[in-house]
Amino acid sequence: MPSAAAALIDETMLLDDTDRLRAAAAFVREHESSTLLPLLLPGLHGPELESLAAHCRFAHVGLLLFPRDPQHLRSQLADCGLAAYTPSHPSVVVQERLARRHRRDARELDVRILRPRVHGPAGERRAVEVFALTVPAGSDLEPIAAHERARDHEAHLAFELETPDTLLLRGLCAVLTRHGARPDGGGYNPHEDGTVLYFTTPAAATCRYRRFELYASGDHRHALAAHLDEHPGADRPAETLLHLLTGAWTTQALATFARLRLPEAMDTAAATSTRELARRTATHPESLATLLRYLTMLDVVAEGEEEQDGFRLTPLGSLLRADTPDTMRPLALMYAGPFYRSFGALDHTVRTGRPAFDHLFGENHFDHFARDPALAELFARSMAAGSRVFEPLPDHPVITAAAQAPTPGTVVDVAGGNGALLGRILTAHPKLRGTLLERPHAVEAARRSLDGMGCGARCDYRSGDFADVPHGGDVYILSRVLHDSDDARCGEILRHCARAMPAHADLLIVERLLPTDGSPSLATAWDLHMMCNVGGRERRTDHYARLLADAGLELVDRTPLPLEAYVLHARKAPSAAIR
Repeated sequence: MPSAAAALIDETMLLDDTDRLRAAAAFVREHESSTLLPLLLPGLHGPELESLAAHCRFAHVGLLLFPRDPQHLRSQLADCGLAAYTPSHPSVVVQERLARRHRRDARELDVRILRPRVHGPAGERRAVEVFALTVPAGSDLEPIAAHERARDHEAHLAFELETPDTLLLRGLCAVLTRHGARPDGGGYNPHEDGTVLYFTTPAAATCRYRRFELYASGDHRHALAAHLDEHPGADRPAETLLHLLTGAWTTQALATFARLRLPEAMDTAAATSTRELARRTATHPESLATLLRYLTMLDVVAEGEEEQDGFRLTPLGSLLRADTPDTMRPLALMYAGPFYRSFGALDHTVRTGRPAFDHLFGENHFDHFARDPALAELFARSMAAGSRVFEPLPDHPVITAAAQAPTPGTVVDVAGGNGALLGRILTAHPKLRGTLLERPHAVEAARRSLDGMGCGARCDYRSGDFADVPHGGDVYILSRVLHDSDDARCGEILRHCARAMPAHADLLIVERLLPTDGSPSLATAWDLHMMCNVGGRERRTDHYARLLADAGLELVDRTPLPLEAYVLHARKAPSAAIR
């Protein structure tokens, strides 16, 4: 039994959180952009204040709470006049920030985000953005809660652009920084399709909240790049170029870290001495120390409090462990292996228009991998390493509709690799059936994978090429397939799918999309990769729409996915003739 004093301390902490929540809700109810902005940025007045207030709507106050359990959180919300049963979802950003600040494994910190509604002075729809980390009584998380309550790192205000426009966003940022706001990070959230820019207030600010964010719906990566100052050496071009030229060293350092099984030999909570790590991995202590110092700059490992403490693994470095479900180790080995070698012949591709991989290895990469079982397995695992792209797909409306139909439908995964995506869908929807089409050498690997996921009994397997797309499915999937091919081959693949699809069927295409404004994007990097290694390319949405139309299909919509991917939804065009 906890002592009375301990109970009193706990209740005081809870009351403190409740008071903070009540104050945040009152703040949201009482303030307007026009009165709030001068408190954040002293000296802002006149036309500039009017312009900012006209374009920036005060949207919410954010804060981090530490309830003892979900019921305590509901009680706190109710006590503050907020909806007690507000839906929540994971907050990855705050989870990672807490993990970095307190040197904890992010997986130990279950941070949820919820936004109970609050009305402004004139009835405007606003919210209190609550981040909640459950801290049971006696938990080892209590020091984190005490530290965060004292410093209130995550407390902030938020403004939302009324008209999300990149030029307007950059102009507003210029006004904010001119009046003392300091950029403090930001990012693009593909789940919400929104861009957020963080600022801290100048020292003269009279508002109790020291951080605020500017949110714009849509993808505004030009403005984001300028805000983050992604090129801090722009005024020192020689230094900037030198950093760029050493990118190959990073690729090989990460792969070496993975190949030597260093992530598995390290702990995320406590540092291990270099000499002990060298003993565990049969490596040279001094050389290992040099590698680990380099990886410290990349936030893959972190040094202990004292130099003699050695190094510990960070959440980023944990992604290279082989024994975690979301491991990216196979990608590190693939990018530092065959694809690394082929990029050394990129000039051949640029001169001739033909893949460097074919030139270097004497055959295309699909045939080359098929003849080498170990390489084929590594490639399959590297594709699966990007499977977080698939996380929202089982909830796509067309898949949900097929699962809820009176006669549950069949999902056909065309060139489905090792079955990671199909298995995820079938696991989420136990009534669905699946069909996987792949080359013969990949089918057996997919069969083993799907059996291991408990879905094998509901799967059919077809060995073949795109000409063998099975007929009669309800949902067809082409995941990271079309970017392997040029337009002519893409057209053939889409026509094969269209011929196989019944009139009611849906087609889901998972790809990265090139931005229309030339802003920084993973798709732009992958466009170069596909050109060099397979003779394929990434495309814009309108490009895919034309390819679909030529195949007798029409693009219905697109939905953002993690890792800057999208799912394109297509159906047969009315009365279309498939050529």
